[in-house]
Amino acid sequence: MESYSGKTISWELKDDVVELVLHRAPANEIGSETLEELERFVAELEGVVEGALGPTSGRPSAALLSASLGTGGTRWEPLAALVVHSMEKAGFSAGADLRELYHKAQGMGKAEATAGVRSFLERIHKVLNTIDAAPLVTIAAVHGVCFGGGLELALACDLIVADKMARFAFPELRLGLVPGFGGIPRLKRDVGNAVVRDLLLTGRSFNAQKANAVGLVSQVAAEGEALRVARATAAQVRKFDRGTTAAAKRFLKPVPHEELRREIELFCELFTRPAVMAGLKKFVESTEAMPYLP
Repeated sequence: MESYSGKTISWELKDDVVELVLHRAPANEIGSETLEELERFVAELEGVVEGALGPTSGRPSAALLSASLGTGGTRWEPLAALVVHSMEKAGFSAGADLRELYHKAQGMGKAEATAGVRSFLERIHKVLNTIDAAPLVTIAAVHGVCFGGGLELALACDLIVADKMARFAFPELRLGLVPGFGGIPRLKRDVGNAVVRDLLLTGRSFNAQKANAVGLVSQVAAEGEALRVARATAAQVRKFDRGTTAAAKRFLKPVPHEELRREIELFCELFTRPAVMAGLKKFVESTEAMPYLP
């Protein structure tokens, strides 16, 4: 997976670290095109892992880990880390492409619209679950807005390094929805209940300092320095045995599969309610420069 340059994302592998770059203007909204390219990325990522380990569905077996951790074993995984960052000035990602979501639902019956949303959610969950469980250290370098689906992508990573001007939010309740890309289970896994309720039920944003204080963010960098700090962190990770890192990660960070499935069901249940369509319509018709801001 040496390199790839697409319409919405790019990636490059260098020195055992792969960098995934988001570059869909204006704010890396995640729609069908981005999803397709992300699916291509995780397929490449799984291919690298399986090429080193044999078929594993992206997760090394206990036997393979045991072998790799034994004395005289080889470094089984050629990748040490993944760094995800954005080239867009607005920030890391404003979340799902709500305009596409709204327009696709128009003219559809309830059952057809729900089926379309379910398919999209199941696909994006597969992408984020793969990143979440990947046997390497994953780092999100965040600046600017990191809202909704963008925050859900960051939460799938092991570490979040935030520019001091970054802002984090789940504004979905403004639309009558809940996060749908896995945000609730991953947020519950990573921080305390008070933080989860604050972000979800108020829709307001956290700055980088508060996000760091509550454990959402691992490091706060100076303005414009998040990517540099993330790269330095990846360089530190390269010093350690890959098998040990993978074993530690699996122990520390289980993927909450059952809760993730329940989140999809809840989102689909809410999606076709009149309040949701009204909220999406208001968003789509907004003339504000950044209508996604809380």
